[in-house]
Amino acid sequence: MTNASLIAKRGYVSAMHMARDALKPLGALDATVDARQHRHRHWLQSLFAIHDIDALIRLDVPWWTYDAIDRVEDFLKSRPQARVFEYGSGASTAWLAKRASSVNSVDHDGGWVELTRTRIAGFDNAHVDFVACDAPDHPDTQFASGKAGHAGQTFKDYVCAIDQLDGAFDLIVIDGRARAACLRHAANRLAPGGIIVFDNSHRGRYRPAIAESGLAETILRGLAPSLPVPDQTSLLRVPQADA
Repeated sequence: MTNASLIAKRGYVSAMHMARDALKPLGALDATVDARQHRHRHWLQSLFAIHDIDALIRLDVPWWTYDAIDRVEDFLKSRPQARVFEYGSGASTAWLAKRASSVNSVDHDGGWVELTRTRIAGFDNAHVDFVACDAPDHPDTQFASGKAGHAGQTFKDYVCAIDQLDGAFDLIVIDGRARAACLRHAANRLAPGGIIVFDNSHRGRYRPAIAESGLAETILRGLAPSLPVPDQTSLLRVPQADA
């Protein structure tokens, strides 16, 4: 992302928060609507919730495309004992905790981890761990982040955090740092029939890892909470063997 894009993004977020603060005293944002039954109304309301974890939790959505949210929710309904591992915590952690048997999440931002922990304090089945980026002289660039502002930072400990837990996971969410490395490392931890949620999968730096994974990809492009333009989330599965 260029500096101009970053400035434009920050300006948009600031403008939406100002509009939110102006509307709050009028009660215009108090009532929430069902994300499935009133998709466009929910989306319009969510625009004021950008970068606002409390508002997104109240709206009961993660930050994926709506079609991906629907499919993952249906998947979790079919697996009431589902185990989830999540790279990148936030409102999605609370959403998953309501729908899965267990959720283990990791994040590289210590302050964000503490905030998320307070928001999921009522869920005994959800845990968020802080895993910092590697030391500056870490030699293994395969764990490097391609995100602007993280040049030269690697996240091997973060990527490998899933190794601290035993067993397979029904759902793995990749929505944090070093996503290509997370996919390469975690794909073999999927339970039979499991799903990987890979958010923002249209970004060029992620496409080679998705293509090389050998996983079947379902691309779900469209409206996403908080975003004024369409986004893309992919669901990845182990391909079914030919009968």
